[in-house]
Amino acid sequence: MTNNKTVRYGSDLMAELIANLDVPFIALNPGASFRGLHDSLINHPHREMPELITCTHEEISVDIAHGYAKATGKVMAAAIHNVVGLQHATMAIYDAWCDRVPVLLFGGTGPMPVEKRRPGSDWLHTALVQGNLIRDFVKWDDQPASVQSLSDSIYRAHRLAVTEPAGPVYVCFDAMLQEAPIEQEELDRVPALVTPPGPEAYSPGTPPGPSPMVTERLVEALEGAKWPVIIADYTARSDEAFHVLAQLAEEWAIPVIDQGSRFNMATDHPMNLSGANFEVLERADVVIALDMKDLYGSLSRIERTIRTTEPVLQPSARVFAVSLMDYTTRAWSADFQRLFPTEMNILADTQVLLPVLREALSGRPLPSSVDARRKTVTDWHHSLREQWKQTAVKKRSETPIATAVMADELWALLKDEDFVLANGNLRGWVQKIFTMSEPRQYLGASGGGGLGYGIGATIGACLAHRESDKIVVDIQSDGDLLFTPGGLWTLAHHDLPALIVMFNNRSYYNSEEHQINIARHRGRNVERTAIGTTIVDPPVDFAAMAESMGVAGIGPIEKVEDIAAALKKALAIVKNERRSVLVDVVTQVK
Repeated sequence: MTNNKTVRYGSDLMAELIANLDVPFIALNPGASFRGLHDSLINHPHREMPELITCTHEEISVDIAHGYAKATGKVMAAAIHNVVGLQHATMAIYDAWCDRVPVLLFGGTGPMPVEKRRPGSDWLHTALVQGNLIRDFVKWDDQPASVQSLSDSIYRAHRLAVTEPAGPVYVCFDAMLQEAPIEQEELDRVPALVTPPGPEAYSPGTPPGPSPMVTERLVEALEGAKWPVIIADYTARSDEAFHVLAQLAEEWAIPVIDQGSRFNMATDHPMNLSGANFEVLERADVVIALDMKDLYGSLSRIERTIRTTEPVLQPSARVFAVSLMDYTTRAWSADFQRLFPTEMNILADTQVLLPVLREALSGRPLPSSVDARRKTVTDWHHSLREQWKQTAVKKRSETPIATAVMADELWALLKDEDFVLANGNLRGWVQKIFTMSEPRQYLGASGGGGLGYGIGATIGACLAHRESDKIVVDIQSDGDLLFTPGGLWTLAHHDLPALIVMFNNRSYYNSEEHQINIARHRGRNVERTAIGTTIVDPPVDFAAMAESMGVAGIGPIEKVEDIAAALKKALAIVKNERRSVLVDVVTQVK
């Protein structure tokens, strides 16, 4: 043990470089492989460090950073314990990769020198090279070998993570590099080890925009179109793109379909025809696809049981795809989806392209078809919204509680509140019933389809809005929460208020529905499809689970007439006591 406070350790430098990036939080489940870094983060002699968010599982840690990035547009970090923690974290890392979200992942390994390894766990928890485990679904990984390598490694990781298309990056620190004192001779010789440089000189590059030729082709297509359609998926990762898309659609009366990986268009925007996708696309003569990962799937009717597709568009429709997705295509995972033929595949950032396109169109006279199209689209939009509202009214007598009714009840509670929906959408009924009009008001799904995402993403959103009165809402699927229930403890431990409303259909229904369809297709017993897919016998008491971890629990609620009072009570606790509440609502399967 040393009492020499002038000793400077490798982990002190690591912590300072991370702090230089203005990373506000590091989510972690503690581990000995980064004990040196952990000490520097909580006991640094002269720097304020990011706040540590204690988690019960590494998947939660990464999901928190994932949700925070989508809520703010900024990056935070997760620390992951050697081989075992990294294996726990892989699903969440894959989700962030597929969702094109920046996450800084810091890990520990070793010691790499064998003479420094303790027998037993140090050997079990050392890998060569540890980043190999996740290399196929991160943008970059590194394992710096010296203290002089640290600034290059950490700053490069940050720059690559936030450069579009964004994604997770991983830097693994050797335990001995963390724990060994930096020699005084090296400190004297290399001033940057004493006062490390800031990251300003290593900032991300300028996002690419369209060429004049590309802009002119898009202008020509929109001017000549009778029924242009914009279909958007990841576009509103930029707040500016959210606003410009709304302006462009309004000015040129272009119907928009929001595919929902980000919240791309206000639900009450008169040009928003999401929910009538195929009917809208069947009429299209021009389609502009913005940040679409699965353009083929979005423009195809799918027979899911026999795995066939048929096109939705007219053969003569002109399709223009705008995205940067091709820059993150890897061979291991087919998350890049099937190719779709286009007139132009435009490699440009939509936050740059959309303002350029709007400016180019601003001086052009509106074609005569625009006014008529505006009325048609607006009337269609209002008709859809009214139909959906009436569906919710008609289903109020159904048991279990219908998802449309649950959305309607939740909207009645939230309509006068400042809120963000961090997770869940009741199979699309939220967008059909709610009026949401602000960027990032809905944060989308996990990206990779991995269970366990929802509660971590909600914690990330709570951290993002910690200093405000914004209500963070989680419509939490039952099967998803059972993967990562410890997230409830993290909410309570860090005094983070969230309104968690269970979408408790007591089923892994995606799988149950597949089994129903397969049984029907094969002429077999549909009644047996609940075997291996339902969460009953016994049903999970989610309210009791929440209470056991310090979160208020209400329910289960099984009658429509009981929902409003339960939600009102829960919201009062969130607002007045500043603590999280879980309301367990038992619902129909979809």
